[in-house]
Amino acid sequence: MPVLAVIPARLAATRLPNKPLRLLGGLPLVVRVHQRVVSLGIADACVVATDTDEVILACADAGISAVLTSADHASGTDRVAEVASHAAFAQYNIIVNVQGDEPFVSRAAVAGAVAIVASGRAPIGTACVCVGPQVLTRRDVVKVVCNDEGHALYFSRAAIPFLREDDDTAIRDTRIRQHIGVYAYTRDALQQWVRWPIHPLERIERLEQLRPLAHGLAIGVAETDEAPESGIDTEDDLLHANARWTIFAQAMASPTPPLPLQTNP
Repeated sequence: MPVLAVIPARLAATRLPNKPLRLLGGLPLVVRVHQRVVSLGIADACVVATDTDEVILACADAGISAVLTSADHASGTDRVAEVASHAAFAQYNIIVNVQGDEPFVSRAAVAGAVAIVASGRAPIGTACVCVGPQVLTRRDVVKVVCNDEGHALYFSRAAIPFLREDDDTAIRDTRIRQHIGVYAYTRDALQQWVRWPIHPLERIERLEQLRPLAHGLAIGVAETDEAPESGIDTEDDLLHANARWTIFAQAMASPTPPLPLQTNP
């Protein structure tokens, strides 16, 4: 099942203006994200989706593919769906959405999300990691609760699962999962997602994955053991990313056997 990775990138970020074009290790951030996704060896093709000519030109200078999309999209998912609908990409059965500010995206997260869709376990795949109770009160950390088949029951910025009795602390602490915002979709699931209007739960939590979940589309969640990576949203984030980049780039360039896709249910 051919896999297309799409990296949505827009310039309108408020906390870090011109974010896709800011330099990480001497190259635009969007170029570094593209390099990272390609290095994983999971997608058969990788393309940037943007609404500005400046990003198109930066990608062209780096020799990577980019598509100019509508400036009216409300989310990166809408931008990904537009690219996936192009005739040039019709042969790809699985679409992967890697955010344009994730140059350190986890190999296990991307492979896990793709494997869920490739195996037919769910039309949408994403990932999570087991974390400690210290994240429960953080609204910036999205938590997910899953059923016994590994399908998401709910995503929230709130403390889920909620501890009703202190006697159950040990049980609760084994069930805390932080969501990792990588998505894989079947073509049909992606198009359904963007056709539906914003759902009230999505609006309340500001979590767009609640839209397909509320409409009954199963979202499989691959559990990884890699520490979750933070996106680059602020000047401080970019400063820390640049400090880390040299060592990370050296590791990325070293030969690494591809992570097999576990397609068994």
